[in-house]
Amino acid sequence: MRLLLVLGYIVLAPLVGGLLAGLDRKLTARMQGRIGPPLLQPFYDVKKLLNKEILLINNMQYLFAWCFIIFIVFTGGMFFAGGNILLVFFVFTTAAMFLVLEATTTNSPYSVMGANREMIQMLSYEPMILLTAVGFYTATEAALGQGTFTIREIISMPVPNVVYIPGIFIGFLFILTIKFRKSPFDISMSHHAHQEMVKGVTTELSGGMMAIIEISHWYENVFLYGIVAMFTLCAEWWSIPLTVGVIALTFFLEVLIDNTSARVKWDTMFKTTWVVTLIFGAINIFILQMFG
Repeated sequence: MRLLLVLGYIVLAPLVGGLLAGLDRKLTARMQGRIGPPLLQPFYDVKKLLNKEILLINNMQYLFAWCFIIFIVFTGGMFFAGGNILLVFFVFTTAAMFLVLEATTTNSPYSVMGANREMIQMLSYEPMILLTAVGFYTATEAALGQGTFTIREIISMPVPNVVYIPGIFIGFLFILTIKFRKSPFDISMSHHAHQEMVKGVTTELSGGMMAIIEISHWYENVFLYGIVAMFTLCAEWWSIPLTVGVIALTFFLEVLIDNTSARVKWDTMFKTTWVVTLIFGAINIFILQMFG
């Protein structure tokens, strides 16, 4: 069963992620009073990129871009296999580091600036990601008497984890805006070249390599929605429709925030994210440890 889930992720995640990207564009267009592109437009874009010539600055850029997608796929595979959530997050962070390294090898001012901002983003959201893993452990400890980092056991709780860690859930939803690269936190790169840095960390990528990065983000987004599902999935059958509804609502809210917010400066993002992490994440764990 676990092998089927991993194979399903490897095969279906790009399809699901591409459809979500197309639906994102459609909703964005409707919110702006436009018709928007076709639902399958992301797939058309990737196909067009794959047919274009790849222009590389150096071989290291090629290597790090491939490492990025390999580690992202490996992260999702470990997650859907029901492994250790701490190890999953460790590999996930390693994948993000390869994207930073890819940008720094080009010596392009736009890419290097994007890499610097990407590092700032990581410093902003990584504490919340770590607290998310700790939150799941604390929740299982409060419910079962013994904590665990194993994903299979976390989603087998008698009640949804969000009952025990609502603050962690709010904090994780907050940093999703950073990971999805949406306003107001799209400071290192954006899906559209509308920044002073053009495309940030992916400025010097072209052709098939740009397509690989785009597919990597599709894999990444499916994995992140999988983390959201962990908060509401449990041993009860009704948790499945509840999870689908929560994911759909999360998707809509991310698109809405993206279209109603202006991009902020890096220091505002850093301070805001850490405040949310401390208020919702750390206090939630403290209360659960003291009174759970």
